[in-house]
Amino acid sequence: MRSARVSFLLVLLLVTLSETWNPSDYGKPSALEQTQQKPVVPKLPKAPTKPPTDVVTSPAPTTLTVPTTPTVPTTPAVPTTPVAPEEDEFLGPDKCLKKKLTRASCDLVFCHPWERCIKGQCSCKPPYLCPSENINPVCGRDARTYRSYCQVMAVSCRTLKPIMSHFGEECGDRFRSSIDTNTGVVKVFLPDAKGGTGHEVFVCQKLWDMAAANVVCKEHGNPFGAMSVDYVPYSSLEEDQPFPDSCVAIHCQGFETSLAECVIHNRVNIRDSSWKRVSVVNVTCYDESQASKAEACGFTCANGKCVLRDQTCDGVDDCGDRSDEMCCKKCRDKALRCKTGVCVHEEAIDDGQMDCLDGEDESEKHRTREQGISHYGFETTDYTSPKQEIKASRIHLESQLYCGRPNETTVDDEIVEERGRSSRVKRVVGGVPAKPTQIQWQIALEENKKIDCGGAYIGGCWVITAAHCVRPNPSAFKVKFSLWRKARAQGTTDIVPVADIHIHPKYNASTYQNDIALLELEKLPFQKTCLVDNPAVSAVCVPWTTQLFQPNHTCSISGWGRTREGKGAQVLLWANVSLIDDCQRYYGHRFKPGMMCAGDLAGSVDSCQGDSGGPLVCEDDLGVSYLWGIVSWGERCGQPGFPGVYTQVSHYFEWIRLHTGWPAVTRFNS
Repeated sequence: MRSARVSFLLVLLLVTLSETWNPSDYGKPSALEQTQQKPVVPKLPKAPTKPPTDVVTSPAPTTLTVPTTPTVPTTPAVPTTPVAPEEDEFLGPDKCLKKKLTRASCDLVFCHPWERCIKGQCSCKPPYLCPSENINPVCGRDARTYRSYCQVMAVSCRTLKPIMSHFGEECGDRFRSSIDTNTGVVKVFLPDAKGGTGHEVFVCQKLWDMAAANVVCKEHGNPFGAMSVDYVPYSSLEEDQPFPDSCVAIHCQGFETSLAECVIHNRVNIRDSSWKRVSVVNVTCYDESQASKAEACGFTCANGKCVLRDQTCDGVDDCGDRSDEMCCKKCRDKALRCKTGVCVHEEAIDDGQMDCLDGEDESEKHRTREQGISHYGFETTDYTSPKQEIKASRIHLESQLYCGRPNETTVDDEIVEERGRSSRVKRVVGGVPAKPTQIQWQIALEENKKIDCGGAYIGGCWVITAAHCVRPNPSAFKVKFSLWRKARAQGTTDIVPVADIHIHPKYNASTYQNDIALLELEKLPFQKTCLVDNPAVSAVCVPWTTQLFQPNHTCSISGWGRTREGKGAQVLLWANVSLIDDCQRYYGHRFKPGMMCAGDLAGSVDSCQGDSGGPLVCEDDLGVSYLWGIVSWGERCGQPGFPGVYTQVSHYFEWIRLHTGWPAVTRFNS
């Protein structure tokens, strides 16, 4: 008999035990206690400034050759670490600020469809990896036609140059922008997507902010973007000048290399009676000598740019690298703070595109507007929206991996009764019986016809379990899908042999550090799949960041753990647990990197022998479930002050994807 497994769910305090419990306490009965309340059933899922002194016209690259050594802007002679006082009401904590997080930090934010999250940083994808469905073609500044916005942005990402001109297939006149010499106002020339001449227009005041000003200044050679934003009444401009008689609203997120890549709203006639009082945009590009003065530098961005303190945590990318929005205790104005501490712009709320990692900005509680209408009342009809193109690409990428949502049509609603010799209903200690097909990613790991461990199905031919549950002998193991009664298969149960076992190379059997293993399943004869389509089997998603769920989040555990009488549960059980922060204070040096805690400090709910390798699953605001932990070890079972210890799956994301490949493990950050 191999070393034992760690177990399952408790609800009344146990009789005090004298020994320490860990996975080697295999033969000892656990102390699963009944909750006094039935757990909640998991869902089935600014002041005027001086105008610039000269006109700058956007450059037009003539080649798409990728440089061997891209030119990177020189960082100004100012501190590179974001600095903020500890008592700041919005910024912080200081530990976060010292990390110099930016929009490329995919532990906290999503990568764009033309990027991929690798070791916590968004990296450029090759253009050919961009989706090719439900997209619009794009004209480049080199007169080439690109397949999609994603593809042209992938080229810009790799060359560090603005490539896009406009949406369309007739690629003649190029998009260009300028800053007027005398007035400092921004003008853009919009090519006609159907091959016409196009129009030169002003930029309307609405929607314009420092993020867009940064884009236009960077487009004209200033690596740090804009110093300030101002607005000029159209009526104050000299009437004898051949100024445009219309303007467009432009909204940028800050990642763009040109205004052509931003969302451009309908062109309106400024001289129309309803627009006669409109103001147009004026910008002043960054001046290091002025910005580095003490009164102007309330916050030092990760890229070295100085911004005012009140420009931080407002949802606007004032820094140009988003570092002013990455570490926030709360947000200003109408910006939304994600649970990861990132402030997102009002326009990102309820826009059909996830910006918070857990989808909070798109949850029901933030339903504030009609689809397609901005918070400022604009509707994009005249011009194709890059934001909608990003959304379409994300939907396509996500469709390649369906995970985290059980097939609700297969869930059995029958009330389960387990009867003992006395014919009285047994109470499940520490949890409640699952419905027969409720937890569709739960697997039972059978070794030589014995089930002592669980695991989780993550899609394809892959299962995750604890390293202490397996040994390098695949032929000894089988994986049982959709098993409910431990001793008997049901109609939906599938049994699949194991082809290979990948135990983490740094697994330490004495400390249970890196207690994780991947099981690769045998493929069906002459097929690429491992099991036939089964509506009672669904994959759980693999998280790529340790920031996805925060302490006190309620998650669920499941397994066939031992009861208080020392007997293993006969049907699959589940219970709710809470994520617990700073677990090292309970376990000291025994708590290692890659471990996490969950349960109840009072000892009322925990995992115990028999549940090892089983899933701890957390659900985001949109109802998508992630494999957050693997049952590993603990101090006895339900010992007050000693929560259960789990392997933190997101800590091992890179190791997992190296074995499974990208398609099996990622959603948006792929």
